[in-house]
This record gives sequence, structure tokens and C-alpha cells, in this order.
Amino acid sequence: MKLHTFALTLLFSLPAAAMPLQPLADKPARIAVPGLPGKVYYLPSTPETIKWGYLPNAADRPLLTVPSGATVVFDTLSHEGLLEDQGRDALGYFAAHGVPANMVLKDAVAITRSGLPHDFAKDGPHIITGPVAIEGAEPGDVLKVEVLAVTPRVPYGVISNRHGRGALPGEFPEGPKPEPDASAAQPEKYRNTSIFTRIRKDERGQWTGRLKNARGDEVSFPTAPFMGVMGVAAATGDPVHSVPPGPYGGNIDVKDLGAGTVVYLPVFVPGANFYTGDPHMAQGNGEVALTALEHSMRATFRLTLLKKGDPRIPSASGSLTRPFGETREHWIAIGLDPDLDEAMKEAVREAIRFLHEKLGMDRAVALAYLSAATDFNVSQVVDRTKGIHALIRKRDFARVRGVMKK
Repeated sequence: MKLHTFALTLLFSLPAAAMPLQPLADKPARIAVPGLPGKVYYLPSTPETIKWGYLPNAADRPLLTVPSGATVVFDTLSHEGLLEDQGRDALGYFAAHGVPANMVLKDAVAITRSGLPHDFAKDGPHIITGPVAIEGAEPGDVLKVEVLAVTPRVPYGVISNRHGRGALPGEFPEGPKPEPDASAAQPEKYRNTSIFTRIRKDERGQWTGRLKNARGDEVSFPTAPFMGVMGVAAATGDPVHSVPPGPYGGNIDVKDLGAGTVVYLPVFVPGANFYTGDPHMAQGNGEVALTALEHSMRATFRLTLLKKGDPRIPSASGSLTRPFGETREHWIAIGLDPDLDEAMKEAVREAIRFLHEKLGMDRAVALAYLSAATDFNVSQVVDRTKGIHALIRKRDFARVRGVMKK
């Protein structure tokens, strides 16, 4: 569709000179956003519109209420460069890496200078923007989230590895352990590793990440922006930590869910209360250091309510119990569990369920098909609850009648 095509064009044609993408307003509103037709709903990231380290729950009031089918733009912030082990001083941290003050995001500076509480040892790192309620959403319904664009706001990001976290806790970071009096005032005492990473256009005009080896030779790698956190409010009044994903979505970190894809989320509270955060410029499956290339983004979504029983929902029951993804080429079944083996089992079960319920495969045949034809990827192993996702090729079912389409 035209809006989606334009948003993708904007992503790949955006010159570095157009950056930074500073906030468009200081509070949620319906405004004109450059590159989009008419007025759309907009959420900035401010001390009043974010939760730092936690996800919205049933007790949180929505910042906006929008009709089904609305386009909503979020200006999201990476937590990297803002955390206590980096000094909780966005302007100072990025200046130390050669970034001029006018290239640092104003919302990042405002949050690090605010009195917003954040406990580095206890709270999650993520800056979560939202929630947004969708008119008429009720528990048992499904929220269809179309990711229209994920556009970098600055030409740099950060990749971090922290003690006790990542795929190799106790082995990395190498060197001294943290000191007990580490704090934002003395961030070096955390002894963590953060790699400042610039992005630049290559000869084809595509954004690439740039690192250097020990001799100063440049290493480049492709980028594929996506939002690590997309979710709806959990049906609890208790705090919901931002790190582990769950049935409500949250920090699922599936790198395939970038611009042009769809996420289906079960609704647990009235209004659904959608939120997003943890923007990434690039991530390898596994996310083994701890973070991906964390990178502030302007994310554009279309939020559509699917009432329980809607045939567009990827289940026979007319509802969902967990997130489900869709791209132009694949359906994505997601398994989540603190045990990686159990996450794998959950992904296989979910893939079998989908193939049986929506594509008419006998369950035994579905398992055989998955074994022969489907890749199961490790989404991430660093978020307490680990993730596996199955990429089920749509073209294999081209002759199947009634196949659901995005």
C-alpha cells in the first residue's frame, strides 16, 4: 500500500544530513508527521510518557486512545548511552565519542537529566513508550500491529556487554569485576563494555554498521531496523519487568519483525494498551553480547483491532494465547521459556498448531513438514526468558485454498 511503500522509501533514502530526528511535540497528540499523509497520532518519549525498566500493566492509564486502523508514530529511545554504567548523561557520553551536542537527541538528554527513578541493579534497562489504547478492544480479542517503518533518528548506536549477562556470563566482559561502589557518578567502576558504533551508507545507499579491528581496519555489516519491544498490557497490577518477554509480547527481540511485517498480540485488558521500545539497528540471532546495535528510532505502526473470532486471526479458536508474527515470506511461530530446550518445544508446538488450524495439515504431517522445511532460529538467549522462532515459508502453501494473507 502507498503508506507502507512511502515509509520504506523514507527509511532507505534518509540522508545522514537529515539527522537527528528530534521530537516533533512534547506531549502525545494528533499532528502532521513529515513523510506521512494527513495527521497521525504521535507519542514522544518524555519522563511523562515512558516507563524505565518496566512494561505497562492493567493499572496504567493510556496516553492516547485511538480508533482501530489508526496510524501511530512513536519517537523511541535506545537506553544505551543513558544508563548508569555510562554515566546517566546522554550529552556527556556521546560527546566523549565525538558526537556534537546538536546531534544528541533532546529527549535522551531530558530523560537522563530528569529525576525519573531508575535502579541499575534491579530495574530493566529499556525505555518503554506508551501505552496507547485501541477503541473497543477487550480481553480475548487480538491486536494486529503492522510495522510500517522503523527509521533511525541518529547515525550512531551502542552495543554493550555487562557482567553477569549475555551468552557468556562470567567470561565476558574480560578483565576486572565490578567494584561495589560503582554508580552513575563513577560509571567506570561497573567495568562493563560498551562499543560506540556509527552507521554510514554503503556504495548501494544502504545503511551499514561500522566497527574496527585492532589494526584500525574497518569492518562493516548490514543493518535491518526493528523494535525489540512490542507488546500489550499484562492483566496484572504488579510491576512487569521489561527484560523477559511473555504472552503479552514485550521484549521478544525477533529481528525478522521489521518494516513491512505484522505482529499479532492477544489482548488481556480493555483497550489492549500497546507500547514499544528497545529499538535496534541490527541484531544477530542470539543477541549473544547482551544487546544488539541499540539505536534510537522513529517507529510507525498501524494498529487494527481484530475482535474474537475474526478469520484474520491466526488460530481456529478465534483468539491467541501468545504473540505470532508474519512477514511477506513467512509466518513466524514464537516459543518463549527460561529454558532454551523448552522454548524450542513451545515454538514447535505453536508451529504445529498454526499449520493444523489454519492450513489444514494433519498434526503428524505438520511435524514432518517442519522437520524437513522450516528453520527454527534462536531469537535471543539474553533476556531471562529465551526465545526460539520458526520461519514457515508461505510459498510452500501457494496451492492451499483459503490461506490467510497479511
